[in-house]
Amino acid sequence: MPSSIKQLKKDINNDIGDLIEEIYLWELSNPSADLTKSEKIIDEAIIIFDSLIHKVNSVKGDNIKKQFKSIQEEKTKAITDLMKKTLKL
Repeated sequence: MPSSIKQLKKDINNDIGDLIEEIYLWELSNPSADLTKSEKIIDEAIIIFDSLIHKVNSVKGDNIKKQFKSIQEEKTKAITDLMKKTLKL
């Protein structure tokens, strides 16, 4: 669990950024491939990024730690799902 809101946002940015970078490298390494699927994964990653950052910014009230833990778990699952899709390219 990240120690701060700033760190959680940084983790989300880094994890999704790294994934998108991997997809771009795959695209460069496979210039003759149909890039429709990889571009779709990138679009999905950006939507997930926006959603997670919005959730972090919306945290308030009671059980703040529980809310952040839930966001962290959602991030982990989303990254895992996106990586599985990336491996199928």
